[in-house]
Amino acid sequence: MPEAKLKVILLRNTPEPEAIVAMAAKLCYSPSDITSLKGRIDKKDQKKFVEKLVAMGHMTPIEHASFTFAIEGISRACSHQLVRHRVASYSQQSQRYVSEETGFDYIIPPVIKEDKELKKAFLASMKEAQKSYNELVTQLNKKGVKGEAANQDARFILPNACETKIVVTMNARELIHFFRLRCCNRAQWEIREMADRMLKLARKVAPVIFHKAGPGCLHAPCPEGSYTCGKVKEVRKKYGVKKK
Repeated sequence: MPEAKLKVILLRNTPEPEAIVAMAAKLCYSPSDITSLKGRIDKKDQKKFVEKLVAMGHMTPIEHASFTFAIEGISRACSHQLVRHRVASYSQQSQRYVSEETGFDYIIPPVIKEDKELKKAFLASMKEAQKSYNELVTQLNKKGVKGEAANQDARFILPNACETKIVVTMNARELIHFFRLRCCNRAQWEIREMADRMLKLARKVAPVIFHKAGPGCLHAPCPEGSYTCGKVKEVRKKYGVKKK
């Protein structure tokens, strides 16, 4: 039962996402037909135009660009938070069809990992969970419950720390919303690290769309109010926001 490591890959994205966004937006403001619009969209034009869209809050054209990520090395606790973002598509590794008998990987929270006594207790719990899972599968098998039928019942005793793998597709507008919430210091540490990696990958292929993406305090007062982390300056420095 090894400790799982976070891995995030951008599998696919809309080709030339910023050109698609610019063309969709120009259709809203231009009397031209779609053929002539397509010919008028060049890189210099789209950059300035997409920047203007984001600045004025006209976000519907940005929904035409989509991004698909493959993520592994996150806990079930993290994936439960992730799937709360409803404007997205998810395909997650099944604990029904995929048996954990050979040993499930797990995620150790940093605070626990850094404390010798806490880590020892945590690892003991993981070992006990694995033992209990295997014993339950064995007992179910003896009663004639086998394969996926046994897995689907035995998984009830697996911990939230259990590692999972998931494929996620979001449009650019929803990703910006996702980053606003999950890159925030008040987000749970695991989904925050995952969101940061997703943002870096998205920026590489669509730097204009995601230029100002990140936690809600980057370009405005902290939206958390009295729950603020109080580290706005540090956060802005982390995401490369220059002082005004």
